[in-house]
Amino acid sequence: MIGRIAGRIEYKGDDHVLIDVRGVGYMVYCSDRVLATLPGPGEVAALYTDLLVREDLLQLFGFPTLVEKEWHRLLTSVQGIGAKASLAILGTLGPDGVSRAIALGDVNAIKTAKGIGPKTAQRVVIELKDKAPAVMAMGSGTVTTPDADVIEDAPVARPRAPTAPAPAPASASAQAEALSALSNLGYAPAEAAGAVAQAAQDTPDAETSALIRTALRLLAPKA
Repeated sequence: MIGRIAGRIEYKGDDHVLIDVRGVGYMVYCSDRVLATLPGPGEVAALYTDLLVREDLLQLFGFPTLVEKEWHRLLTSVQGIGAKASLAILGTLGPDGVSRAIALGDVNAIKTAKGIGPKTAQRVVIELKDKAPAVMAMGSGTVTTPDADVIEDAPVARPRAPTAPAPAPASASAQAEALSALSNLGYAPAEAAGAVAQAAQDTPDAETSALIRTALRLLAPKA
């Protein structure tokens, strides 16, 4: 099983990137969102990978975080969701967006992904809602890109400044810590995940303590 790839980018296509690892080229398929954040040819990149094995096909799919890789694994476990559909969902919403949509039961958000109809989106939410808390609790876990001289000894061009990721409501680590705190207070995982997801959506820049306070207000019995 190939769980991680680190090497020099040789080529970037519309839906994949070719990464050279000490003379061996690996074709790794990625979402549009991930491809946009990767550096150009000649520069170093690292991705967590998931290997699809079929009788007549071997394909690698790449992700910058373990959370995104885990969502890909869970999404493809849903009937009607293949690797292409999973990448479409992750490319449209990002891993944090998928966590929020599933925790909140937001079918409309899921079906904004290309090729995802209302029935498939509903199936995704129903089958994965109970699994959202565990994924949210993983935090961010971004893969570390090695220095160029670790990949090979040949001289290389000066690395380009990394592309800034798109802003996301509340950090994944803050959401994970808030979820853990609510679980320790005795709230059910699905209930806590829904409240944290809503709090993160309502207060995009909130730190852990603010997320917890907002989530507790959402969980408080209504008068």
